[in-house]
Amino acid sequence: MEATALVSPDRLWSAQEILVRPSPVPAAAGVYGWHFKQPPHPDLDAGRLLYVGIAPRYMANRTSTQNLRKRVRYHYRGNAAGSTLRLTLGCLLGLDLRRVGSGKRMTFGKVGEAKLSQ
Repeated sequence: MEATALVSPDRLWSAQEILVRPSPVPAAAGVYGWHFKQPPHPDLDAGRLLYVGIAPRYMANRTSTQNLRKRVRYHYRGNAAGSTLRLTLGCLLGLDLRRVGSGKRMTFGKVGEAKLSQ
């Protein structure tokens, strides 16, 4: 994929289009970009590439089971502990990040994660 395809794609997909089955996102390795019609923060420009991800990520100690479809869907339905995109957006929106359970995982709680998903 050329960098221009990430910055100026021919087509953008909505959450509704991505989350249907079958999904238009391939279950393959690759790079993806995230664009926003409405910026998540006033200091960011609308309609620009604001996030780039890769799937699967390189892991020295095990093989990742992630692919483009799984990663993109997780950004819509997952939580901040597993998505740098969700973590960043939640912080930009001023959501309250908190530790969940007895571990080190941080999320925005049920209410914050639901707001972020919207």
